[in-house]
Amino acid sequence: MSYLNFDKKLLINLERSLSKEMIRTNRAGAYNSTTLVDCNTRKYHGQLVLPLGDPLPEGNYVLLGSLDETVIQHGAEFNLGLHQYDENIYMPNGHKYIREFDCEVISKTTYRVGGVVLTKERMLVSFEPRVLIRYTLVEAHSPTTLRLKPFLAYRNTNELTHENDTANSEMREVENGRVARMYELFPELYMQCSKKVDYTHAPAWYKDIEYMKEQERGFSSKEDQLVPGWFEMPIKKGESVIFAAGISEVNPKTLKALWEKELKRRSARSDMFNSLKIAAQQFYKREGEKCYLIAGYPWFKASAREEFMAMPGCTMGIGRPEYWDAIVNKTAVEEVRNFMEGRECKLVGMDEPDVLLWFIHALQEYANYTSIEEVTRLYGQLIIDIMLFIRRQQHPRLFLHNNGLLWVNGKERPATWMNAVEDGRPITPRTGYVVELNALWYNARLFTSDIQRQLGKEQIADLMEYQAEITKDSFIKTFWNGMYLDDYVDGNYHNNEVRPNQIIAASLPYSPLDRHQCKAVVDICTKELYTPKGLRTLSPKSGSYRPEYIGGQLERDRNFHNGPVWPWTIAAYAIAYLKVYQHSGESFVRRLLTGYEAEMSALCIGTLNELYDGNPPFKGHGGMSYAPSVASVIEVCNTLDSLKVKG
Repeated sequence: MSYLNFDKKLLINLERSLSKEMIRTNRAGAYNSTTLVDCNTRKYHGQLVLPLGDPLPEGNYVLLGSLDETVIQHGAEFNLGLHQYDENIYMPNGHKYIREFDCEVISKTTYRVGGVVLTKERMLVSFEPRVLIRYTLVEAHSPTTLRLKPFLAYRNTNELTHENDTANSEMREVENGRVARMYELFPELYMQCSKKVDYTHAPAWYKDIEYMKEQERGFSSKEDQLVPGWFEMPIKKGESVIFAAGISEVNPKTLKALWEKELKRRSARSDMFNSLKIAAQQFYKREGEKCYLIAGYPWFKASAREEFMAMPGCTMGIGRPEYWDAIVNKTAVEEVRNFMEGRECKLVGMDEPDVLLWFIHALQEYANYTSIEEVTRLYGQLIIDIMLFIRRQQHPRLFLHNNGLLWVNGKERPATWMNAVEDGRPITPRTGYVVELNALWYNARLFTSDIQRQLGKEQIADLMEYQAEITKDSFIKTFWNGMYLDDYVDGNYHNNEVRPNQIIAASLPYSPLDRHQCKAVVDICTKELYTPKGLRTLSPKSGSYRPEYIGGQLERDRNFHNGPVWPWTIAAYAIAYLKVYQHSGESFVRRLLTGYEAEMSALCIGTLNELYDGNPPFKGHGGMSYAPSVASVIEVCNTLDSLKVKG
């Protein structure tokens, strides 16, 4: 049995199986996502979802929502599809025929209908907006026909579609298939098979399809989808047939070769690390010569903070230096330069106060994988220019004070990753001197000093160390309250809520904290914030503690950073813990990975969610696959492996 394998007992229990999702991408923005039983529970689910732009508003669009299969023998029809309709009705209950779902290499569902055993496998073509679904008739004792019924959505992932008179239900013939185009501004959808098919045109709207995840989130959750007709073909025992859906025509004779070519590109999810390695690569998004790291799926774009946080783990951390080169050298460096020189940026949020500091931290991590000499050669001048940009008060949202600390205004607009808003204003208004921002600033000053020494500029390096000492003294005077670090300080107000941001200060290569202070920070985070999924965003002792990410949009936004767990903090926690407890803490850090091991088969299989409830059972929420979460656990795994080597 493979690492990610699910049996009949779980799959036919909808209460359990509908919570388990899968997502696969083509590394160019397109994806395929649904539940293990092929019942869409989100408006973001679909067999083919792809990024589109002009003449449409830029965003992700669901073209092919579902594809229902029907096995026909002796005139009897057995529909393998499953949809939730109004009033909690499930039809046509195809999940009862599922015997196994396996996702070791690609997703594979096995159905048994009487004497018929049929498997369904799917994958996306790399860098091309096309999904391939292969059906293999493993066992059959009578002539068998396979019917495929496409459900068309043709809408933005943030919207829902309903029966209307403007939708075009016509289907143009193409070799071994048909072409749909519901609306004029959308691309055509080519649906073709690897063998000749019969097509029956019988357009009908399937109404009131329900998405339970949207209902839980307080959003509109019902839509109608158009089924223009269906394809039918005979299939023999031992035969495989491939269905392809994409926005360009394909030669049906090449589909089998294309399938084998794509299959060779895949690797096995044999354990947690290999699963996360594959998940990390799904965040890559190539756009011509450029490459970005999408913050997550299903609704995220490429945003600067998440990209810079996650790119070391999602590239160098999984042995993919070529993607570091594509994301950083060919794309991110230019974005940083564009921002500092006042030009338009493709990356969202380049002007956020902490983004340039996270970028420098990512380059510092790159030095761990290569060398300080290599970082100096490639990025030395850029790092120096970033520091000058901040020191000269050229950053529109960062202000360097005489005490060596950076000040931000977080009252009107979020200044950090805790960025939920209500009526346009921050729910968690972290303003003034912010703890992790200034810890990153101190670390960046000393790292830049190292760069200057590599360049032979000893006097400048000495000056930067002197300036860093001023920052360090001010940091301790400002944030250290005798027991741990205040979260932010605004004038005479010290926010002393116990939050995970302080762990960043303890984990950095150049920490402003001494050993005693590091231990105190680690210990209070362990005592009040630690869970099997990572660190809570707020201590349960706080009167503002709201651990569950539930309810409507406003309630969830209010809870977002006031109790739920964000796994991206776990790498900083593990590094700080090992720094304090050294080899005696290694067994504890290894045990904390078990919480993530369980997640590999819990929700979105093989990857990690954006956040989890702060109280047991620590249910996952938010984006089904989140790059900083994946990268952080990869970093913990690599840190532990490095200890093995040193040992």
